[in-house]
Amino acid sequence: MDELLKKGSLRLKWAYEHMPVMKEIDQRFRKEKPFDGVKIGMALHTEAKTGILAVTLANGGAKIRLASCNPLSTDDSVVSALREEYGLDVHAKKGETQEEYYSNLNTILDLKPDLIIDDGADLIAMVHTARRDAIGGVKGANEETTTGVARLRSMAAGGKLEFPVISVNDAKMKFLFDNRYGTGQSVFDGWMNSTNLVIAGKHLVVAGYGWCGKGIAMRAKGFGASVTVCEVDPIKAIEARMDGYEVTRMADAVKSADAVITATGCRDILRMEHFLAMKDGCVMGNAGHFDNEINKNDLEKISASSGKVRESIDEYRTKDGKRLYLIADGRLMNLAAGQGHPVEIMDTSFAAQALSMEHLYKNSSKMENKVYDVPDAIDAEIAKIKLRSMGITIDSLTDEQKKYMSGWEEGT
Repeated sequence: MDELLKKGSLRLKWAYEHMPVMKEIDQRFRKEKPFDGVKIGMALHTEAKTGILAVTLANGGAKIRLASCNPLSTDDSVVSALREEYGLDVHAKKGETQEEYYSNLNTILDLKPDLIIDDGADLIAMVHTARRDAIGGVKGANEETTTGVARLRSMAAGGKLEFPVISVNDAKMKFLFDNRYGTGQSVFDGWMNSTNLVIAGKHLVVAGYGWCGKGIAMRAKGFGASVTVCEVDPIKAIEARMDGYEVTRMADAVKSADAVITATGCRDILRMEHFLAMKDGCVMGNAGHFDNEINKNDLEKISASSGKVRESIDEYRTKDGKRLYLIADGRLMNLAAGQGHPVEIMDTSFAAQALSMEHLYKNSSKMENKVYDVPDAIDAEIAKIKLRSMGITIDSLTDEQKKYMSGWEEGT
């Protein structure tokens, strides 16, 4: 066994042993074969936890074809193990060109999948536009991330969505843990791997105070950073202030920032005016899905030179001699420069994927062409399995309490 294959095999085995919810689902899928003969096309960050999801669906009878949803987020060792040890059809490598990235997505659609699992909605958008030859057989899809769900809701609102999609991102057992605790931890795994710099004592600016931004700010504060939050939503801005963070405009925050991390799902969060105002040595990273939150064209325009100074760090030296640093080319720093979310976190997120895929396959003929939330029963099932795996028992309502909670006459 070559070293790359061995490394990937060990990572997959380690992940499986620390994903108790997925393990229980996998064991049931092996027996019941709910996807017998079903073709599933997947575009996800291709690393160990994703590998466990793909293997679980394959063990349930599905024919799987997997590509990455990001040019820099693939773990090549896992790809090797999925191909050689598990026999899966995987089309991904770390450092794909744009041409290779879209070629791989096209290869997924060449399968003519019955179901799609997407992260960022590039695959779903492609089957609605350039690859309409593949859309006829698609019964439905799952979408993993906030950015993708926003795109799909826009498609649905405009009457352009041609099959039902389940927003796995909005499952409570996904966003409450994956987006907050997963992103919060994995961003700083990417930070440490890429910079090897301390966080304590730094002024760190977080752009966006959704669940991902909350997790980043929380962990940065725990590491000893002084945290400022920038928001466009007045309610989230108040929430950030009440959580103990400074809140101000990005144009003001960057003046004293040692580091800025974006997590908004929107474009041009850091642009010309902000680069010009930054101090020497500021480090920038992105935790949003696409690499357009930090405007690299503007960064190039103000720079006299640029180049790699560490494996995952580019230095931009401005015309006035200032040094600005960009992590992982502005792509997802937790995956492009780290190993992604912790295994136990993705256990519940991918459990939501697996069970939602099963629900979609069984019910798609009765569903409209719109974006659906994950059924509450699936969320509850995942939570119960997770609690059981953690050795935790909780209380339940008595019959009298249930009657009280469902009534209205008795108030005392």
